[in-house]
Amino acid sequence: MVKAADSQESATGTPSRTRILIVGGGYVGMYTALGLQHELKPEEAEITVVTPESYMTYQPFLPEAAAGSISPRHVVVPLRRVLPGCRIVIGEARRIDHDKRTATVHTLATEEDGAGAVEIPYDEVVLAPGSVSRTLPVPGLADHGIGFKTVEEAIGLRNHVIEQLDIASATRDPEIRAAALTFVFVGGGYAGVEALAELEDMAHYVTRYYHNIKATDLKWVLVEASDRILPEVGPEMGTYTVRELRRRNIDVRLETRLESCLDRVAVLSDGQRFPTRTVVWTAGVKPNPIVAASGLPLNEHGRVRCTARLAVEGVEHAWSAGDAAAVPDITATEPGVLCAPNAQHAMRQAKVLADNLVAALRGGPLTDYEHAYVGSVASLGLHKGVAHVYGRKVKGYPAWLMHRAYHLSRLPTVNRKTRVLAEWTLAGLFKREIVSLGSLEHPRAEFELAATGGPAAPFPQPPPSASPDPGAQPPREDGRGATADGGA
Repeated sequence: MVKAADSQESATGTPSRTRILIVGGGYVGMYTALGLQHELKPEEAEITVVTPESYMTYQPFLPEAAAGSISPRHVVVPLRRVLPGCRIVIGEARRIDHDKRTATVHTLATEEDGAGAVEIPYDEVVLAPGSVSRTLPVPGLADHGIGFKTVEEAIGLRNHVIEQLDIASATRDPEIRAAALTFVFVGGGYAGVEALAELEDMAHYVTRYYHNIKATDLKWVLVEASDRILPEVGPEMGTYTVRELRRRNIDVRLETRLESCLDRVAVLSDGQRFPTRTVVWTAGVKPNPIVAASGLPLNEHGRVRCTARLAVEGVEHAWSAGDAAAVPDITATEPGVLCAPNAQHAMRQAKVLADNLVAALRGGPLTDYEHAYVGSVASLGLHKGVAHVYGRKVKGYPAWLMHRAYHLSRLPTVNRKTRVLAEWTLAGLFKREIVSLGSLEHPRAEFELAATGGPAAPFPQPPPSASPDPGAQPPREDGRGATADGGA
């Protein structure tokens, strides 16, 4: 194991700068680092951010990125650009030994150089690794399920949906066609509802360019285990959302679970079976595995126990916030209520955490995190949405505008705000993009085929003994003497 270089030391042998380690580059990690970078002088602290990706993803815009309304690169913020005063380590923290004040990190070079994991020492640690998809032991889910938590998954899902339309257009097998045109989404929270609504809207538009597929041929199914969807916007708006989705011929099934998706067949707890090539899993999240390997106190749901000041409960020099932290909601009327693990809290907690960490280093007073619930907004596709803000219920076009305005204001950096606004403006002037770039997921596939001497032609060639009449017309693949639509 390689030990990372310690910070500079003074003549007495003690560190001249406080070593601050931030585990995670999401909402909390990036905004905390921004606050520390702004408040602390370089000679006061050395800030290190360990993150698996070199960017922060603004997840509320993933549905629009999947639908093609926003370019994928504009929903991510490059950490090296916005955190020039921090040391960025691209890697995965596997273990934290708070007694020794060290974190074991596997970097991109760990396997390449054979030197093993890197051990990064610290004086203060901020545990903000975020969350990962919470899956259940559903047969076939690992083989056929698609997540929707990263920008890669969002773009992959867009390519996949358009690819299914291409398959349905080209196949002559009615069962394959039906399965290709059936899309099952599991989870009725923000991610599931917004992803389904945006992609249904996109696919509805795309079908106009297929002469043998109509929008009514597509089947969309939303599966939710509880008795309502979008609980954040309240019961009334949740009920309206169900009505709106069903009006668009989306099959919303409440109090229903996915039992199996073996052999590309989604089997639901109500007995329904849907042959499908698309199962999107958005049924909740759980803390990142590093949380369990941190040795810090956890609650029954595996989140780090924190005080209202965002310090780890009963542990000095350790802080946490966001999805991985169990932060008490001091604005709640009932005791024991925790802040919801959402972006709204994460961004605000990060600011308080940075201020408290600076105050702790300088011997100042700490403040409690307190944020009264303002409301929630959700997009249901282009020009459609629901909102419950300051007690007022809004739906349709005004709610959609509120959704865009709110998230544009929260999107980090003026650069990204400007680019997204420009894309929205251009989208109002030009038609949607309907291109699938599925080859991006396997960019070397064509070259590998050529390099290994694979078949150059996509279709079988006639045997050498065959001597076709040069004037004869080729047979139709649909049995009528010409290639059916959708064929290459």
